[in-house]
Amino acid sequence: MTRTDTYDTDVLVVGSGPAGGSAALLLATYGVRTLLVTKYGWLANTPRAHITNQRTMEVLRDLGVEAEARAVGSPSHLMGDTVLCTALAGEEIGRIRSWGTGPATLTEYASKSPCEMIDLPQTYLEPILVSKAAERGAKIRFDTEFLSFTQDEDGVSALLRDRIRGDEFTVRARYLVGADGGRSTVAEQLGLPFDGRMGKAGSMNIVFKADLTRYCAHRPSVLYWVLRPGAETGGIGMGLVRMVRPWNEWLLVWGYDIEQPPPAVDEEEARRIVRDLIGDPGLPVEITSTSLWTVNHSYAASYGTGRVFCAGDAVHRHPPSNGLGSNTSIQDSYNLAWKLAMVIRGEAGPALLDSYTAERAPVGRQIVERANLSRDQFGPVFDVLGVGAGSDEETIAEGLAALRASTADGAKKRRLLEDAVQLKNYEFNAHGVEMNQRYVSGAVVPGDGPDEDRSVEPELVARPTTRPGAKVPHAWLVDATGGRISTLDVVGKGVFTVLTGLSGGVWDSAADACRDELGVPLRSVRIGDPDFRDAYGEWSRVSEIAEDGALLVRPDGHVAWRCTGAPGNAAAAQAELLGALRQVLRR
Repeated sequence: MTRTDTYDTDVLVVGSGPAGGSAALLLATYGVRTLLVTKYGWLANTPRAHITNQRTMEVLRDLGVEAEARAVGSPSHLMGDTVLCTALAGEEIGRIRSWGTGPATLTEYASKSPCEMIDLPQTYLEPILVSKAAERGAKIRFDTEFLSFTQDEDGVSALLRDRIRGDEFTVRARYLVGADGGRSTVAEQLGLPFDGRMGKAGSMNIVFKADLTRYCAHRPSVLYWVLRPGAETGGIGMGLVRMVRPWNEWLLVWGYDIEQPPPAVDEEEARRIVRDLIGDPGLPVEITSTSLWTVNHSYAASYGTGRVFCAGDAVHRHPPSNGLGSNTSIQDSYNLAWKLAMVIRGEAGPALLDSYTAERAPVGRQIVERANLSRDQFGPVFDVLGVGAGSDEETIAEGLAALRASTADGAKKRRLLEDAVQLKNYEFNAHGVEMNQRYVSGAVVPGDGPDEDRSVEPELVARPTTRPGAKVPHAWLVDATGGRISTLDVVGKGVFTVLTGLSGGVWDSAADACRDELGVPLRSVRIGDPDFRDAYGEWSRVSEIAEDGALLVRPDGHVAWRCTGAPGNAAAAQAELLGALRQVLRR
């Protein structure tokens, strides 16, 4: 029997992590009734995810919370001197300029986005997302455990448990978003198909407080990679000492043999591991927490069925290498939320939601593959030093001595080490992985215009383009008061935008007519108007269209359709734009 009863909420979001928190914030911002539930009594209690890349900062900028993130995050100039060493107090093996902070990449990063990458631990990120979601109307329930769901053609019924009272109750929603992490109950019950492998290696996190200023302030970084005996076992490639707050709060990652019983890591053992990787046996250390986890290599081929969708770690499970986890999770929600909002409001057909899997599943697979490959790419460093399974301190010292030798063999080793370290750019300067997402789906209309530049390394270098499916390029404009604004500031905000130039007036009337006919949020912006002057000529260099051409930009900033030049008359422009909107919105 078809159910037509009243809904308790439009969207039920399960999970309060980066994917769930951002989904609730986005949906609330778009005016959608949203209920977020989490079985925990509060938000993240350990600073797991932290690298916050430019694309995610652009999402936070569109949501109006970039300033809050920057206020509590560590700025990029404290992030980038990644160190490889035998201990923080020991010998350096090498350094890598990371996250676009080096002279060779600084301009490239700065030119591609109005936003700066920051280090924003999950303990600081989640309160921003969830508190702002509540402020904008989302309902938040802590201590509320998701148990199961059933769905029909009209909605989803979810069985929940109040962990304070102990009773169970049902919530009826139009849609369900499972953002409940790497052991997702929603994904399991939905039967999503996964490829890859879980439990590749064992790792432990040790969160601690210690003043490491004397070891770090002169080479500021968020990552200090440590080669100690056992570094090749499990873990994420080497031992890691990760900055949480400069320079007195830290998270250490160390591996263990997953084929053996899990190790017991009590406070005494945790303190011993910390002091060993720091290289300071008398260091005062306060252990905050310890936990064990596994390195995974798993991704879902589908992100949803019917009215139930999954996002974040629920559908892509991988090590923290490259810092892609929370970024990809937030961007999943950015892709899904506007589609849900428009379908719920009747502005788009339900088939629009099919584009979520089509667009995001390839991204999920890419970042799982990339993170696992980055983990493995410490191998060449071990090879140059002649260390491997069972190597002790003496073997490591001998490898370093051979590396420092003023001989032909020493020179060869140094060249090989440089090559091995440069390979790690694919982890620490993978700008293309972060920025070059290209969507192919029914929500993108293939168009004309120049082909994309493929002369640069796609994983290392961001390649802005206005080809449909790509994120609209950043370019600085100047407003009527002389202030700078980005092209990214004139799109988004939950609406479609037609971008054209001063001579593209035909698109203004076309946009007005399409908005009236379809009843969708749509605005037209002419770059060149007093509020949007192309004063630097940046837009004309990256737009790839004539001044009277047009781009249809989706609420998530991706180009849905492109017309490189204006048609002959207003009626033709209206017909082309209307056809593109109908195709994208599945109307």
